[in-house]
Amino acid sequence: MLIFVSNKAVDLTNKLNISVVVPLYNEDESLPELSEWIAKVMDENSFTYEVLFVDDGSKDNSWVVIEELSAKNPSFKGIKFQRNYGKSAALQKGFEAAQGSVVITMDADLQDSPDEIPELYRMITEDDFDVVSGWKKKRHDPISKTIPTKLYNWAARVITGIKLHDFNCGLKAYKLAVVKSIEVYGDMHRYIPPLAKYAGFNKIGEKVVQHQARKYGVTKFGLNRFVNGPLDLMTVAFMGKFGKKPMHFFGVIGMLMFFIGFCIFMYLGIVKLFIDNDARLIADRTEFYLALAAMVFGVQFFLAGFIGEMIGRNSSTRNVYLIEKELNIDE
Repeated sequence: MLIFVSNKAVDLTNKLNISVVVPLYNEDESLPELSEWIAKVMDENSFTYEVLFVDDGSKDNSWVVIEELSAKNPSFKGIKFQRNYGKSAALQKGFEAAQGSVVITMDADLQDSPDEIPELYRMITEDDFDVVSGWKKKRHDPISKTIPTKLYNWAARVITGIKLHDFNCGLKAYKLAVVKSIEVYGDMHRYIPPLAKYAGFNKIGEKVVQHQARKYGVTKFGLNRFVNGPLDLMTVAFMGKFGKKPMHFFGVIGMLMFFIGFCIFMYLGIVKLFIDNDARLIADRTEFYLALAAMVFGVQFFLAGFIGEMIGRNSSTRNVYLIEKELNIDE
């Protein structure tokens, strides 16, 4: 089966059962234990697999560890960014390189359990879900992280209409066609299920997964997530509904505001000319300036929609990430 992404044919018929995409940044301590754990699960279930470690510009010995793992097991592959681009960029490059019929993402800090892989794979292949998202029902995180997470998840459910409890869980499973049909950029890794939904993949499921306490290192996410999270959610919601047709959003608002302003002008003119000739001059009334502002804003909104349509039709949305090194990555 072939799909076309950016005019490039992607073959969805392959021999690999699973591709595991692991974005990482300064995780050299946890990688040996994680790789051993993944290999054990795969061998016990007789899966054919590949593990794609995407090093997001680590400053420690993460890449050296990946090279050692790849030398011992060719199923372990690596991509190293020239600098730190963020988790979304790492996932995107992993998705582009993935070849397994089911793609599973997990974090490198050992908080996601590879023991969940067989059931995630079964839900995709047998239950025919497009996406299965992990739900860390019992979390080992401080309250400063759990309360904002609950708030974000509630807002995401309301805005996107997807009934998931944990949008930001790093442990997820996808059909290969899903990851080849979406683009993850900025900080959109939090909202991949909505991106999949807006791409036409509506069978989105959820599985309660084990959440383990961090064993090595420290969290890589700071206070900026409290600002970026809501902004990214609004971006996803807008792009999903109006990304391909911005005129349907800005144009409607612009026409409505212009119409309101025009009606006020008509009312003021009719009153002055036909009803009360002794009324104040139109330019002396507050309603005149409200009408003028509404018409000006209406025109601006309409032009914003028009410009958005032109940009959308004539530009590529693909981001470019500089790759420093690769290991066993097939073109």
